[in-house]
Amino acid sequence: MVDGVKKHALPLLIDAVIVIVFCAIGRQTHEESNALAGLLKTAWPFLTGLVIGWSATFALYRDKFDATLLIPTGIVVWLSTVILGMALRVLSDQGTQFSFIMVATLFLGAFLLGWRALVPVVAKTRARS
Repeated sequence: MVDGVKKHALPLLIDAVIVIVFCAIGRQTHEESNALAGLLKTAWPFLTGLVIGWSATFALYRDKFDATLLIPTGIVVWLSTVILGMALRVLSDQGTQFSFIMVATLFLGAFLLGWRALVPVVAKTRARS
């Protein structure tokens, strides 16, 4: 059990940092105040979507779960982070303008999928060395 937690802790941390960085950049861009409280208010819907995506993928692929896979893990985590994050923002009276949805979808897609797309490339490079 401990090995399983260790194996998945770094990928989950990477995903969470990506979400927090996205929210921090957005808050900085819009010069929003209340740094920590504001960041938490902005980030919690997306972090909740992230955790639900992780949980769903793990439940569906328990025996074959690999947090570093682009498909299915990356896709499910990305879509749940964006879709559930936006739904929770609506429920908590936070903004969901079309441009924000597009930026969130593209940024989170590029980074949540991007690092996973690099994993096999890095592994192949290491194997050749």
